Amino acid sequence: MDADPFAQFSVWFDQAKNSEPSDHDAVSVASVDGSGRPTIRMVLMREFDNRGFVFYTNLKSRKADNFSQNPAAAMCFHWKSTARQIRIEGLVEIVNDRNADQYFASRPRESQIGAWASKQSQLLENREILEARYLEFDNRYANEPIPRPPFWSGYRLIPDHFEFWDKRPFRLHDRSVYSRDDDRWMLTKLQP
Repeated sequence: MDADPFAQFSVWFDQAKNSEPSDHDAVSVASVDGSGRPTIRMVLMREFDNRGFVFYTNLKSRKADNFSQNPAAAMCFHWKSTARQIRIEGLVEIVNDRNADQYFASRPRESQIGAWASKQSQLLENREILEARYLEFDNRYANEPIPRPPFWSGYRLIPDHFEFWDKRPFRLHDRSVYSRDDDRWMLTKLQP
């Protein structure tokens, strides 16, 4: 295992990219609301560096509401193709507007329109309303670049804890834990 958890993540992530049949960047993200009730969902991790792991969402979604009450979060990557998973814990922060604008501009046009059309996590009375909103924004931005909605951005999970889990025979799995100690990462092992 590398002494740097981000370097180790990069190795495993690249291996998953080459072996996972689809969505090697899919990750479960857990949040907790103000009363301590956890919730979890799948998102796509769109970028990472030594500052953390970035995913994008509607800022009026349930997860965004949870993050506004409690910025603690956890994520778990699981790749069946490599028989590995990585758990990451820490705090989230909203990415800057420049990063959010760049990523939004890189999305397919249909996904950009979908971001405008969806009132994510709000009650949907019927599908026709959503589809009508999609057409409304599709027509509104028919002949121009689609701006990023003010209610849409990204979150960066800033890790203070990693666990790398590697499947081994007889359920004697390898578990490597990185914990932040000031500006250093401490690497330890856990029993399976």
